[in-house]
Amino acid sequence: MSQNPLRLLLDVDNRFQRDREQAPAFLHRRDRRFALDCEQQGSNPTPERWLNHMERLSGPGGSNRAGCDVQRQWRRINSGFAAAGALFGILTMAGLLFYDGGQRINITVLLAFVLLQLLLALATTVQSIAGWQPWRWLLQRLNKQPPSAMLTQLQPVLMARAGHAGGTAFAFTGMLTLLVLLMIQDLAFGWSTTLDTAAQGYHRLIQAVAAPWGLLWPAAVPSQELVEATRFFRAAPMSTEIAPEQWGQWWPFVVMLWITWFLIPRFLLLVLSQWLISRRAHQLLQSHPGMQALLYRMETPTLDTGNQHNDANDLPDIRTQAKASELCDTRLLICWAGAGEPELPQQLMVRDSQILKAGGRASLAEDDQVLASLATNLANTASPSVIVITRSWEPPTGELHDFLVQAQEQWPTGTRVMILPLANNANERPKNHLIQPWLRFTERLPAGFATVALLPSAPDTPYQTGASAS
Repeated sequence: MSQNPLRLLLDVDNRFQRDREQAPAFLHRRDRRFALDCEQQGSNPTPERWLNHMERLSGPGGSNRAGCDVQRQWRRINSGFAAAGALFGILTMAGLLFYDGGQRINITVLLAFVLLQLLLALATTVQSIAGWQPWRWLLQRLNKQPPSAMLTQLQPVLMARAGHAGGTAFAFTGMLTLLVLLMIQDLAFGWSTTLDTAAQGYHRLIQAVAAPWGLLWPAAVPSQELVEATRFFRAAPMSTEIAPEQWGQWWPFVVMLWITWFLIPRFLLLVLSQWLISRRAHQLLQSHPGMQALLYRMETPTLDTGNQHNDANDLPDIRTQAKASELCDTRLLICWAGAGEPELPQQLMVRDSQILKAGGRASLAEDDQVLASLATNLANTASPSVIVITRSWEPPTGELHDFLVQAQEQWPTGTRVMILPLANNANERPKNHLIQPWLRFTERLPAGFATVALLPSAPDTPYQTGASAS
């Protein structure tokens, strides 16, 4: 499935936190098997595929929703900022364009307001890049529980996106309000300032502000004559020398001023903040300590040495309390990683057996199909049992351990699994030193789930039971 960078980071981080409870050997076998399956399928073991693989192993109800919950929370925050910005945009524009027929709407005030909004937008972006959190007090009220370490590092850019969402909604509804008022009212614009400013200097300022759209819409650039004609003073607020229609000729400039220096910058900074979130999330994922450990586990082969409880200078621990048992009667057989080729022991061939193949060259999907098929068959059996046939001279692998752990989760409760290590000659019992690693292997599985079984002696077999002690 497609992953949003923020959601992917939080889901992977949550999975790494949960993996802290697992043994390192188990994690190594699990992730190494995933890498081998990806190599067999010709695909790269990306974090997205690994996360999907972990969700399949977790089974129903084990889906990781940490990233989804955070996304939903920030979606509500962004919507709240946008709704508040839209409301304040209507009210602010209505206040800026309030006209009672006496005093003119001052262009200087509009210029100052747009400049203030542009500076606030730039400051919001700068604080997100620098990592400042002036909104921390608000986040503490909105978050019901403390954020994770990864989310804390993303909060500055997340709040910047929320701020720009509110600012964009503010500018958009303000623009709509301006257009509505232009249609339903006869607005009169002018300019004035307490400072001693000549009309010529004010016109140069207007030309500089209107430079981005001067070629596209020349009518939206006020002329020198319009600037001189629409200046009003305290001493002479009304002038009979000015044609009334000239007071309304400023509206194209006001529309383009709002769009060019307020709406468009806010929208572009909103897009930039979304890109910064994706880029920051990708960087945090690549530098995550858990990701470095995961890559190591996927690239390093696993080997069962029997020395898991001793230091490197000690001899391997070969003691085990498990004992081999006789093979019971069952018709369900699993040949693991090519075991039983070219032929199975005679004792197994005489039965009406259902022989399935898993592990080795089989893909993960094929292994899952074997587990599901046996789960259906075992559900209708009074005493469910399965024989897993292996090669005695090959040490137990992490892939087989993971396969049996999944089997224990999917098969009916009380299912008995018998691991049958075969010698080089399938009709002979393997040597005792070859059986010992498999006995230790069953001790690492859930208690009582699996045992090592040996072929029973038969008159037509070329060995005797007592020979197994050799």
